[in-house]
Formats: sequence, C-alpha cells, structure tokens
Amino acid sequence: MKRTILSTVAVFVLTMIALFAFNKLTSRQDKNLLFAEAVKGDFEVSISVPGEILAENAIDIKAPEVSRGRDFRAQPLRITDMVAEGTIVKTGDYVATLDRTQYDNTLKDERERLNEYRNNIEMKKLDTAVTLTNLRNNIRNQIHTVEEAEITLKNSKFEPPATIRQAEIDLERQKRMLEQRIRGYELRVAQAKRDLIRQNIWYNRIDRRVASLEEVLAGFTITAPSPGMVVYKRDRRGNKIKTGSTINMADRIVATLPDLSSLLSQIYISEIEIRKIEPGQNVEIRVDAFPNKMFSGKVYSVANIGEQLENSDSKVFEVMVRLNGSDPDLRPAMTTSNKVVIQKYSDVIYIPTECVHAEADGIPFVYTKDKTKQIVVTGDVNDKHTIIEQGLKPKQAIYVLTPENADDFIVRGEELKEVNNERMTARK
Repeated sequence: MKRTILSTVAVFVLTMIALFAFNKLTSRQDKNLLFAEAVKGDFEVSISVPGEILAENAIDIKAPEVSRGRDFRAQPLRITDMVAEGTIVKTGDYVATLDRTQYDNTLKDERERLNEYRNNIEMKKLDTAVTLTNLRNNIRNQIHTVEEAEITLKNSKFEPPATIRQAEIDLERQKRMLEQRIRGYELRVAQAKRDLIRQNIWYNRIDRRVASLEEVLAGFTITAPSPGMVVYKRDRRGNKIKTGSTINMADRIVATLPDLSSLLSQIYISEIEIRKIEPGQNVEIRVDAFPNKMFSGKVYSVANIGEQLENSDSKVFEVMVRLNGSDPDLRPAMTTSNKVVIQKYSDVIYIPTECVHAEADGIPFVYTKDKTKQIVVTGDVNDKHTIIEQGLKPKQAIYVLTPENADDFIVRGEELKEVNNERMTARK
C-alpha cells in the first residue's frame, strides 16, 4: 500500500515538473514571437508574379484564306488531325488536316452546275448553227427568187401593161422578202450572240467558284512554311487550338514555328503595381520544369492599356521580359516564376512591416522592447519589410504587435515628426 502511494506521488511530482518546464518553454517562445529585431543589410524591393515562355519571333502556320470576297460563302474550318505539339518539322512537312466535308459537297454541286452550263452552251451552239444554216439557205433561195422575178420582168416588156405591172409588183415583193430574211438573220445572229454571252457569263462565274474551291481545298492539308518546332496557337480564351478546334477566320493561325534563340516571359502586373515597372529593370526567372536553374532577363515592354483576364476582378497590364541568352531546354508555353527587381539598397535598417504603426496624423512609430514609443522615418517597402531611415539602430528589439500597456510607453523622436510632415506634404 505504501509502495503504491509513493508511486502515485512520484508520478504527480514528475507531471508537475514537466508542466512547469513546458510552460517555461512556451512562455519563452511566446516572448520571442512578440518581438522582432531591426536588421542592417541589403534590402531588395521586388514584385513576384507567374508567367509563361513565349518566342519573341515566330512564323505563323495558317489555314487557307476563305473570305466572303470569293464567289462562295465562307464556312467554318475545323481541324480533323494535327501533329503533336513540339514536333520538329522541315519545310513542306505535314502539320494538320482540315475538315473538307462541307466544301467537298459544295464543290460537287458547283461542278455539276458547271457541267450543266457547259452542256447547255454546246446545245445552244448546235441549235444556233442549225437555225442559222436554215436562215442562210432561205436567204440564198430568196436571192434566186428575186433573180427569177427580174428575168420575168425583163421578158414581159413586150406584154400588155397590166402584165408588166404585175411582174414589177412581184419583183418588189420578192426583194422585200429578201430584205426581211436578211434582217431576220442578222437579228437571229445578234440574239444568239447575246444568249451565248449570257450563258458564258454564268459559266465563267461557276468556273471561278470551282477554281476557288479547288484552290481552297488544296490548302486543307496544311504544311510547314519553314523548319522549326510546332507550337499550338491559343484562342482568345487561352485554350490551345488542336484537333477538333474551329479556326478563327479573322487570323487563320493554326500553329506557330517559334524562333527559340530569342525568348520572352509574358507576365501580368496589377494596376496597383504597374507604376513601379519600367523597361530595363532586371528580372530573375525560374522555370517550373527546371527548378534548379536560374535565368536572368530584363523588362522589354510594358503595355499602356490594361485588360481584364478571366477569373480576375481587377485589371492587369501585360509586361514582356526578354531572357538573356538562350537555353536549349527552354520551350514556349513553359510556366515561369518572375521576380522583377524594382530597387536594391545596401546597408540599410529594416524591420517587418507589421511592426510599423501610425495614428490619425499618419506619423509612423514603433514600440521598442525598452518600453519606448519611438517615432521613425520610413523608406521603401517590399512584400515583408520596411526600411527605417531614422529612429532605430541595428539589432534593436521592437514589438511585432501593439503591447497591452502601450499607453505607459515613453514617446521619443518628436523631432522626426517634422521630417514626416514634410514628406507627406511633398507627396500631396
């Protein structure tokens, strides 16, 4: 019984000692979390954003032009087959095939119409030839009739006047009939020419349609205009154009052959931070596919007009970063992490931004470990820290959060209020 009581007491004592040690350790850690230290060293202001590798120059692989200016109505173009993205091709190598179904049907109908008009023209020529031959024969026969009437009149000069007059009237009638037949023949020739011209106009129009369709369909098997690597084009929504996609007839680009010797990283900067970005700024670039590699570049261009991307509430500005040099491992469409270096400082004092406080007057201050409410002059900031130009010394301990007894702290650095006021006035 005594042994059991002693064991229980021993366990209780050990538990209390463990709890006391744990509370001491926790209390020490909590105190460490309450304070930060002013650090003196190099300070960097940067903006980190994701991006995507693009080729600065590329040759477009386009679908054939199918415009409404042609003699047939443009129809949508759909890709039925396409080589895999990243395929290395030579000039003239196969790239993609477009759906020919609707255009094949249209071409078949137009060819049938063309044959129909061709047959009609041939039949028209044959009918016209037969008709004109008959008319010419009638004219020749009428000429003979006129000659016979002239002979009859000549032979009737010794006949009675009535007979002579009858011969004269018959001759005049035959001459008029000859003139009518000649005029009728001329009208028939003019009419035949007009009909043939009209038929030929329609025939030529349909012939142009057939030629246009054949020209378009010849381009439905798309080949590479030059050697390179096939990279899929993206539509307005950012989706890749591939097998099954419909071609945008406004640009007709199916894919591109990028120049891998000059690459860009395309990034988007928010409208709040775009004012900090300028051409020529250094950029540190990492590629997700090669996390152990670091690439460098410079800001190449900054868009003047913002745009609204999908799944984004605010406007952003497109910024192009040109990579320094080239690397055979890099490919278009690879995802990048970009750090745009805005400014670098040497030997400055900086602290965590959450340590800096301000009241209604906007004057910044910090709470130091020695129970002081120290007014400070702040400088540039980055995503975590703020430069302290005046008011703190290196390694000085400051509160991260407002202490509970802050009202008891001694205020120091009143002379720095004037510096802060001058800066705030200058900003206005």
